[in-house]
Amino acid sequence: MALAFACIAPHGFPLIPLMSDDADGALQTRKAMEELGRRCAAAGVDVLVLAGPHGVRVAGAVCLADVARGAGTLRWAGRQVEMNVPVDAALTDAVAQRAEGMGVPVARAAYAGNRRGQAVIPLDWGAITPLWFLGHHHDMAGRGDALADLPEVDPGPPVVLITPARDLPRATLVAFGRAVAEAANADHRRVALVASCDWAHTHREDGPYGYHPAAAEVDAMVVDAVRDNDLQRLMDLDETLANTAAIDGLWQALMLVGAQEVVPMTGELLSYEAPTYYGMLVAAYSPMMPG
Repeated sequence: MALAFACIAPHGFPLIPLMSDDADGALQTRKAMEELGRRCAAAGVDVLVLAGPHGVRVAGAVCLADVARGAGTLRWAGRQVEMNVPVDAALTDAVAQRAEGMGVPVARAAYAGNRRGQAVIPLDWGAITPLWFLGHHHDMAGRGDALADLPEVDPGPPVVLITPARDLPRATLVAFGRAVAEAANADHRRVALVASCDWAHTHREDGPYGYHPAAAEVDAMVVDAVRDNDLQRLMDLDETLANTAAIDGLWQALMLVGAQEVVPMTGELLSYEAPTYYGMLVAAYSPMMPG
């Protein structure tokens, strides 16, 4: 089949309805994430390739989870969400092999059992939040005690879990994105690439990174690039400016740049807002129709 869908998705976990009634002020973003879930389902996606910034990182490499399952729990303000998802071995191997063939340094990480079928990897908020909206959610009206009724294994498509090192050259991350798209094109299933990204984290003085005007400047550049369907622009984003704004989305978004070199896609900006100290952007990408 082919790469059938892609997206840029934020990972502020109050977006998950089970975690917060008001999404910590980001109700517009929550609505956009719900729309993202509908579009992913409409694309008939069978496997999710998720690249996020907060998973297991290996310096100088793109890290892939070489495990049978990913599992994790988020807790916030007396509420929690649990997730336990299958990791797709065949596509993980195919992506890793193609990336290595391009000269991309790849690391495979696992925990616990020495056999892949016995190994797991922790899921962080950068994975759990997008996955919740992309099929790994629970239709529950209740809270609190109702969590005891969660199934042991979450519904939803199997996943490939990726965490890039930030010390890699930008061109290397683009090349890895090409490897993802080529592996998807060779697979018999419909694949989605999810770039889990939050943007500037210096929008407010009371945030953990303080305030800096670079936050608004960098986020405006990213919004314009997405709106113009020109993520290639991010290749030239000033490194000092990006660090000052404390972004965590650039590396995953560059993978989407590479994927689009193999499968041209049309993007649509669904929302952007920064209700607290960090910026969140939601965008959906669909393959261009031939002709």
